Amino acid sequence: MQSPAAPTLPAGWCDVVGRGRMGEAMAWALRNAGVQVRGPSGRGTTGDGAAIVLLCVPDREIGAAAASLAPGAIVGHVSASAELALLAPHECFVLHPLLSVVGAGAQFTGATAAIDGSTPRARDSAAALARVLGMRPIVVPAAQRALYHAAASAASNFLVTVEGLAETLAARAGLDREALVPLVRATVENWTTLGAVAALTGPIARGDDVTAARQRAAVMSAAPDQVALWDALATATRALATRPADARA
Repeated sequence: MQSPAAPTLPAGWCDVVGRGRMGEAMAWALRNAGVQVRGPSGRGTTGDGAAIVLLCVPDREIGAAAASLAPGAIVGHVSASAELALLAPHECFVLHPLLSVVGAGAQFTGATAAIDGSTPRARDSAAALARVLGMRPIVVPAAQRALYHAAASAASNFLVTVEGLAETLAARAGLDREALVPLVRATVENWTTLGAVAALTGPIARGDDVTAARQRAAVMSAAPDQVALWDALATATRALATRPADARA
């Protein structure tokens, strides 16, 4: 992966297509950053007269949305893993913000954006859009996009799944979600600073098998439907805890 130079946006309108969370967030953020924005508009727009058309639609609809566009604009999508070929025959790019977006008002500043393009000009346009929003553009080539997306899912989606498990167990012990928040935040901060191996704490990391077994028994009693997930996580945690000392450094 490489960080491209700092290009500028093509002059003219940027059409944002798609009225979902990402479309609303992109249109709002670009407009606030001083970009001339039309939209977010509904599917079927032609993008006539736009310099850039940014498709913020579900992956399954990217091809159809691109096919309805008039020729001339540089066309991009915001999918993490969808192929650029879906945007053919347009000159095209991909721009995927590496953060969780829930609608207008999302703050893109400081996030990484995975980009690629069918031409240098298209790739530069993606980089310029990312930088306008305060993001750091990184070129992720097509061959690596599925793995990149898997990393993003592990960091975000799977993290929420684990916290869902914690929330369930805490509730059955009489604690609310708020009680776990300081622990979660401190853990994420430790991981941010130290990496996964050095940030790992708890009975498995200490080799305390008696306590780990007691925990599993409690989970089996209170939430038997969660034991399979617990066991999978415990196995992965043991593997992480036994990485060589140089990995910890």
